[in-house]
Amino acid sequence: MTMNLARTTGAARTGLVRALIAASAISGVLGGCVAVMGGAMVSGSMMAVDRRTTGTQVDDQTIELRASTEVPAAIGERGNVSFTSYNRVLLLTGEVPTEADRAKAEAAAAKIENVRAVLNELAVMPNVSINQITADSITTGKVKAAFVDTPTLQVASIKVVTDRGTVFLMGRLTEAEAAQATQVARSVGGVKKVVKIFEIITPAELAAMPLPPTAMPASAPAAKK
Repeated sequence: MTMNLARTTGAARTGLVRALIAASAISGVLGGCVAVMGGAMVSGSMMAVDRRTTGTQVDDQTIELRASTEVPAAIGERGNVSFTSYNRVLLLTGEVPTEADRAKAEAAAAKIENVRAVLNELAVMPNVSINQITADSITTGKVKAAFVDTPTLQVASIKVVTDRGTVFLMGRLTEAEAAQATQVARSVGGVKKVVKIFEIITPAELAAMPLPPTAMPASAPAAKK
């Protein structure tokens, strides 16, 4: 699908730029890990699963989509707002020109169906430069790569958002995992601050979560009759 940038609003256009840069940056940072991750998934040794239910994942996608329409409708093309929903908690990041716009953005987000809470991290300031957007995207990729390199962390269970050097971490983690993820993120170059937005679960809750199916190796011999 091709999107015409000229026909998008200012906020949507900047948001799309953020997404494209993030995809490129993360692909470059994690490129060397793809084969290893793929092999681990096939062997079943990497139990990386999204810890939300399927229904919650769909709700989060719907919340982000509705926010990208309803918040700009409330504040117009002023500012640049990004939306990240995890387990129905909606995080607002980016920039708006006035405190009034910041309040309007939060109010519009709070009215979206299925949103349990809104975390308003919008800054009242001019929009950041493309260079800053690029730097944030690279930082996100580096943090994810650091999680991949940490065997006791499941990168698929942690959502990473970077805004002006501040890294926001979202996910359903145990206390031990949350502490380790925070420490790892803080050690990454370019990270100015780490904000934890974790839902803490117990080891028992984690153990009760279903594991992904183990794929059968392609070279496995057929069963004898």
